[in-house]
Amino acid sequence: MDITAKLELIKQVGEEILTEEELKTLLETKEHPTAYDGFEPSGQIHVAQGVMRAINVNKMIKAGIDFKMYVADWHGWANNKLGGDLEKIQTCGDYFIEIWKVCGMNVDKVKFIRASEIVNSMEYWKKVMQVARNTTIKRITRCGQIMGRNDAEMQQASQILYPCMQCADVFELKADITELGMDQRKVNILAREIGPKIGWWKPVVINHHMLLGLGKPASNKTGVERAIDLKMSKSKPDAAIFMTDSEEEIKRKINKAYCPEKIIDENPLIEYAKYIIFEKFDKMKIERQKKFGGDLELNGYDELVKVFEKGDLHPMDLKPAVATYINKLVEPVREHFEKNKKANELLEKVKSFKVTR
Repeated sequence: MDITAKLELIKQVGEEILTEEELKTLLETKEHPTAYDGFEPSGQIHVAQGVMRAINVNKMIKAGIDFKMYVADWHGWANNKLGGDLEKIQTCGDYFIEIWKVCGMNVDKVKFIRASEIVNSMEYWKKVMQVARNTTIKRITRCGQIMGRNDAEMQQASQILYPCMQCADVFELKADITELGMDQRKVNILAREIGPKIGWWKPVVINHHMLLGLGKPASNKTGVERAIDLKMSKSKPDAAIFMTDSEEEIKRKINKAYCPEKIIDENPLIEYAKYIIFEKFDKMKIERQKKFGGDLELNGYDELVKVFEKGDLHPMDLKPAVATYINKLVEPVREHFEKNKKANELLEKVKSFKVTR
């Protein structure tokens, strides 16, 4: 694959790339750059973290990127997830990896790393200290959005430590590229600024889109802050599709989802089609009664937008189709956790944990 083709593939992943010129240079000078993404293990995985994540990682791998998935268990501990119980957080980390292995991710070419594996390194903590010494408390506090928190919610000292750790992670993992959600933007910018000052490098930042939750958008913010408010979240279980939800649950959640007629922008079901369904299926069949126009076959996202905006496709016909295709993608994962005894026991443990912000 030539550089142009690699760039085009990676641009499908990145809603924002800092910068495209730097990425091009990186691809020209390094045959297999390293990228990483990380998650706090703190409850069940939804389709944005599972299916959509697998789609994006696979594209990066196809473009020649060496990929590391980072299970940020100590970060979840610092952020008081699951009541600050590190053992429960680490159990969730096992569950995360189990999901990724069966949701279509090309795991043979992904390296899974846990924060608990690197915190014993003195060199790591020296990096954390270097980051802390080269920024301010005010700047670190503003990075609180990477934890899903605003400035006023940064109450524990451990939450001040978290952004310093995440910034240091980039360099400890030897990541040329940070490939995380838009909500992680501030700490990635910090890494770009601090890296060269300390004698490290300036990582390329690829910020991927954050899938909307299923509820009606409600936020008076703009830009990245609005996207964070509206993203799918495990703390709002009725507005998220989890990777082990039953077919009935998927249908119920999507049937009550926000989906205004003829509106594309901030319509979660249109997003599901764009970022998940048409990434995995060439066509999307809409089954309708003859009096409503009969069955409709859509050959791509652009065709969906065209018919929906015109009013030729009603939300009540789109919803069951979206539910059907999402269920097809979740079904193999659900069956794995039903049939595999070890995986089932792991899931039941995770379900029993009380999710905390």
